[in-house]
Amino acid sequence: MADPRGFLKTTERETAARRPVPVRIMDWKEVYEKRDSGVITRQAGRCMDCGVPFCHQGCPLGNLIPEWNDLTWREDGKSAIERLHVTNNFPEFTGRLCPAPCESACVLGINQPAVTIKEIEVSIIDQAFDNDWVVPHAPERLTGKTVAVVGSGPAGLAAAQQLTRAGHTVAVYERDDKIGGLLRYGIPDFKMEKSHIDRRLAQMEAEGTRFRAGVNIGVDITWEELRSRYDAVLIATGATKPRDLNVPGRELSGVHFAMDYLVQGNRVVAGENLTEQIHADGLNVVILGGGDTGADCLGTATRQGAISVTTLAIGKQPPTERPEHQPWPTFPTLFEVASAHEEFGERTYLASTVEFVGENGKVTGVKVAETEFVDGKRLPKAGTEYVIPADLVLLSLGFTGVEGDLAAEQSEVALDNRGNIARDKNWSTNADGVFVAGDAGRGQSLIVWAIAEGRAAAASIDEYLEGKTVLPRPVKTTDRPLSIHS
Repeated sequence: MADPRGFLKTTERETAARRPVPVRIMDWKEVYEKRDSGVITRQAGRCMDCGVPFCHQGCPLGNLIPEWNDLTWREDGKSAIERLHVTNNFPEFTGRLCPAPCESACVLGINQPAVTIKEIEVSIIDQAFDNDWVVPHAPERLTGKTVAVVGSGPAGLAAAQQLTRAGHTVAVYERDDKIGGLLRYGIPDFKMEKSHIDRRLAQMEAEGTRFRAGVNIGVDITWEELRSRYDAVLIATGATKPRDLNVPGRELSGVHFAMDYLVQGNRVVAGENLTEQIHADGLNVVILGGGDTGADCLGTATRQGAISVTTLAIGKQPPTERPEHQPWPTFPTLFEVASAHEEFGERTYLASTVEFVGENGKVTGVKVAETEFVDGKRLPKAGTEYVIPADLVLLSLGFTGVEGDLAAEQSEVALDNRGNIARDKNWSTNADGVFVAGDAGRGQSLIVWAIAEGRAAAASIDEYLEGKTVLPRPVKTTDRPLSIHS
């Protein structure tokens, strides 16, 4: 194990410092300072190597967390990355973007702040890239079988890497002009710079994975054509259909979906010139929705020069400490201060949107009311209405399933009652040889679930093609995060 007395000597969490707010809002670089190796070593030494490590249960990938904590404490970074890569194809993504349910399940977290697992993870992979320890693992033999992966987000990329290493010829199709899915254009650079994607793709290309960007399946190539070209198809397109808000004034100019706004902003940061970009410069911005996407909008609007930013959440402000109904080791809903919240803006809870107010066809404000709970429903309380000035309104209300009907119609796959693609226990759809992984089957979820599903679906595809498989299956289609059932 790591330091046997580590959790006694070091009782507090130490995380990477964020760059000063006045400095970081002037650019789009990641907000964190370079991580101190001494701090990482001390935090790794706090890991108790529990007899039953619940961090394994909190993480759907089944990461061997105590093992690479021990190796980090011993300053054996090369062995640490080897143990980390056993279960996680892309720790550079999860270490930056995952909300770390493993930390919520950390046994030390019962009576101390949990081990900084996420920070240790990202330090291991960054050190590995810096020292050229991340090398291609090309297959020893080719099976002669071909697989098409539709979608290049974390689920699609994880499945592609697993199947390539198993010896199959894999082509990843992406409708955008660059590979990466929402990792590329949905996540602002201040959370994850895109160089991390590019260097992982370079490894995958060297292993033999083929990438086909700018190809929209169902438009450029029909699903029937795709299925005729490949022995198996994996759908990993995500669940990117945005949830709308049908209130008076929704048609006004200046009301946009959050992801449309973020994608445009990320494209501009990447060097593109957009003629009609949704931009916050000099505007009063209102964001509906208090989740991660809303925080990304806040950070983006701040850097674009917004005059004011108000984030509205319909529910109550979450507690700062773990509530009794979400006991350890479950993943609690807590009041969190993202880097964007430190920088600018106001957060308002129990705010129900009643109407979008406008003049001459353009939004000028958002009429809100206090939220009251009636028969378990959240409704606007009469007589509490007021108007917040708004020149730009961003809807960050979650997602409701896969986009459009074209793909479903052409591919003949069935959808479930939540608008996601239906699948059986083997990750297979009702169409022979067509599988689904990630948010397209599960619904909107965490990046660790996407990677875990991609790895599990790859095992099922390998078994379908070869009759057997040795690839890992970290999760089942029916698995869900740790929770307490009444």
